[in-house]
Amino acid sequence: MSSIETEHPRMSRRATFLMAVGSLLTLAILLALGTWQVNRLAWKEELIATIEERVKAEPRPLTDIETRHATTRDVDYWPIAVSGTFHHEGERHYLATWRGNSGFHVITPLELADGRFLFVNRGFVPYDRKDPATRPEGQIEGEVEIVGLSRAAEYEKPSFIVPDNDPAKNVFYWKDIEQMAESAGLADATVLPFLVDAGDAANPGGLPVGGVTRIEMPNNHLQYAVTWYGLALTLVLVAGAWLWRNRGTSDRSS
Repeated sequence: MSSIETEHPRMSRRATFLMAVGSLLTLAILLALGTWQVNRLAWKEELIATIEERVKAEPRPLTDIETRHATTRDVDYWPIAVSGTFHHEGERHYLATWRGNSGFHVITPLELADGRFLFVNRGFVPYDRKDPATRPEGQIEGEVEIVGLSRAAEYEKPSFIVPDNDPAKNVFYWKDIEQMAESAGLADATVLPFLVDAGDAANPGGLPVGGVTRIEMPNNHLQYAVTWYGLALTLVLVAGAWLWRNRGTSDRSS
């Protein structure tokens, strides 16, 4: 009996120590996650405000977007007006969804008056309308004017979970302009290093469906921050109660 009584306080102190260390480590992780979400909240709110401000601006000339790209590369969401001639034989297909339907964004090279090319995301087509022969009305000939939003290109794959592009099948999972240009037969041409998302002006035959730029951004970071901080508070209360009860047990045992 005495051996049990003398050993119990040692076991209790060991459990108390492990509980305290584990609780402190977990608390640090929860607080770090909460703070990270607070920082993400500030970033997301600034991004949303920037997008809302830009998309309401008047369309800018191409030269303005070129200057911005050359100096800062910050060209996303600026309204732009360009004119040129589509080269439909070079259209590239970017895997996408639109209003719950799977399909592709049709990204077509537009030849400008000076002979350079600019890729234009003309909009969405359903999966079974990938072949341009199924939507001939939308293959507009002659000079066109495009009003839309300038978009930055992707210079590397966004994530390791994103598949590699498959130019042989004309299926792209990320917007690599150099790869698009080469597979469209424009390897020796001058291709501008950004894209334009066409606006929602209707195309003949209804396809592609324009205006597919994602403007509304989800912003759940405040909810996530409250969750992490709430878990941290719960941990403090639970661990504190456990340690208090264990302290009382150790005192009585000794």
